Formats: sequence, C-alpha cells, structure tokens
Amino acid sequence: MMRGMRVLPASAGRMAGVIAGLLAGILSAGAIAWPAMAAPECDVPAYLLTTESRLDKVAAAVERERRLNVLVVGTGSSSLPGAGEAAKAYPARLELALRARLPGVAVRVTAEILSTTPAEAMAPRLPALLATHKPDLAIWQTGTTDAIRAIDPEDFRDAVDDGVAAIRQTGADVLLINPQYSPRLETMISLTPYLDRMRMVAQQHDVPLFDRFAIMQHWNESGAFDLFGPVKGLEMAHAVHDCLGRALAIFVLDAARIDPTSLRIKQ
Repeated sequence: MMRGMRVLPASAGRMAGVIAGLLAGILSAGAIAWPAMAAPECDVPAYLLTTESRLDKVAAAVERERRLNVLVVGTGSSSLPGAGEAAKAYPARLELALRARLPGVAVRVTAEILSTTPAEAMAPRLPALLATHKPDLAIWQTGTTDAIRAIDPEDFRDAVDDGVAAIRQTGADVLLINPQYSPRLETMISLTPYLDRMRMVAQQHDVPLFDRFAIMQHWNESGAFDLFGPVKGLEMAHAVHDCLGRALAIFVLDAARIDPTSLRIKQ
C-alpha cells in the first residue's frame, strides 16, 4: 500500500501557491493567429527523440487499421488558458503533426486535463478514462504538481508505477511525459527527484518517456526560447506547445517503429 502524501504546513502551502502561480505564468498573455504563421524553429537533439521502448499497439493500429486514437491525460501544463486555446496546446498540435506524417490514417487526440492533480490522485482515475476513450496510446503527463506540493518522491514513484500498470492492463500503449522546464521554477524547487523517479518507472515497465524537461531546457540554453525572461506571453506559449507537439509526434512514430514514407507507398 502506498504511504500517505506529505501534508504541507501553512507556510509551505503559501509557498506552493506562489510556485503554482509562477508555473501558470511561465507561458501566458498576448495572442497570435495559428496555424497561419510559419512553424517556429525549435530543433531537438536526436537522442531526445528516440527510444528503445516500443509502442506496438500504435504500430498495429496505424499499419493494419489505418487509424490512431490517442488520449493525453495531464495537468495544467498540458493546456493553455483561455477560450479557444485548447487548439493551440500541445495535444492538439500533436494531432496535427501526426496527421501530417501519417497520410491516409485517421488520427484523433483527446486531452483530459486534471489541473493541480498529483499522481496519487490521478492514477485511480486512469482506468475509467481509458474505458471511456478506448485509446491505442495513453500519454500521461505528471510530476509538476507533486514537485510543487513536495510530495514524497517515493510516494510519487509508487503512484506512477500504479498508474502505468493500470493503463497497461487495459491493453493500451503507455507513454510518460515529465514536467516542463522553467529556470525560475528551478530556483525554488528541485524537480530532479521526480524526474529520476519517472525515469525509473519508465525503465521498469519498458515504456517510452518523452523528456519534456530536457527538451525545453535545451531550447532555453540554445536561445530558441527565453524561458527565464519575465514576459513570455501567449505568442511564445503557442510556439512552445507547437514545438512540443511536433517533437512528440516524431517520438511516438520512433517508438512505434513507423516509417511514414512506407505508408505513402501503400496508399
């Protein structure tokens, strides 16, 4: 049985609120028309877009049935605030990127956003979500809320382990996404214990881990995006989410060992 979550004292709770507000403001305000503008430049090192773990259910759905049903379950960092912004968040951009790379394949990506929900509370809800959506691939983004609330890292690992096991019992493929990178957030809390636990669970279950943290850190250090600046705006948020969606599409196809050119030949 999992140990109980740590209960923060009042002062820590206030700090968690400050951190949560900072995290919510990492990518916000100002607007831009998408997808009319050119795709942003956001190269990703090849090693961050490949994995030895396989998505066999995805491969079978695409190659045999010419369809792909994806469910993204995540917290607030898997969405963007405001009316109409869901179409610009990375789950929707993933759908567009997969459609572009999989000609003749019916692709659907659905997002279930459980804001500020830690892994231990999210894991028991996964079976019902999968029963409703019946995905070929379940993408689970977690870790940020747990880090902000200072959940015991071993409790977090137990919860992620339980959630991955529950997803696999439904027959769906599983892909994990770790927290987003923010240099300002890094000065206030340590995400390393949670990143390490997610990597451990991914290795234990042999499921792909999309290293969003390392990818965004690379973009910040390479100058592709200034994630430290005080003003970010929705324009940059749209660009970052679009880049994440496109990178995630490449990662999914790599894990499924799918060559899009072979699909074009079969048409």
